[in-house]
Amino acid sequence: MSLLGTLAPAAGAKHYQKRLGRGRGSGLGQTAGKGHKGQLARSGGKVRRGFEGGQTPLSRRLPKFGFNNTTFETKYSVINLADLNKLSGEITPESLKKAGLVHHFPVKILGNGKIEKALVVKAHKFSETAKKAIEQAGGKTEVI
Repeated sequence: MSLLGTLAPAAGAKHYQKRLGRGRGSGLGQTAGKGHKGQLARSGGKVRRGFEGGQTPLSRRLPKFGFNNTTFETKYSVINLADLNKLSGEITPESLKKAGLVHHFPVKILGNGKIEKALVVKAHKFSETAKKAIEQAGGKTEVI
């Protein structure tokens, strides 16, 4: 039973708690360490993290940097079905580039417009409507 009287918290586990507003002799009397007047002296007078009194905060003034996925996204050259009517035979990305319809690869065919002839179209990607329209016209689609 003598051990119960010697129990104590581990060293550094407990901290001195400031006793605010308990007289001048405590060093934290009168204004209780809050200074004189002002927003922070009031009850509920807190400002959110990063708030600079209405001035544009530092976090918004500095340029942003870091990872951004837009540099790695696949950018397709888009061709509509209406543009394919100008060509004949087998259509490949190279033939589209020669015709001046595409400037960079990969190529995606979209279903805007109507296709009047049966064409064999080779591209990197097709929309569902474009695929259906080409096959209904008697043509073929081939994903490269």
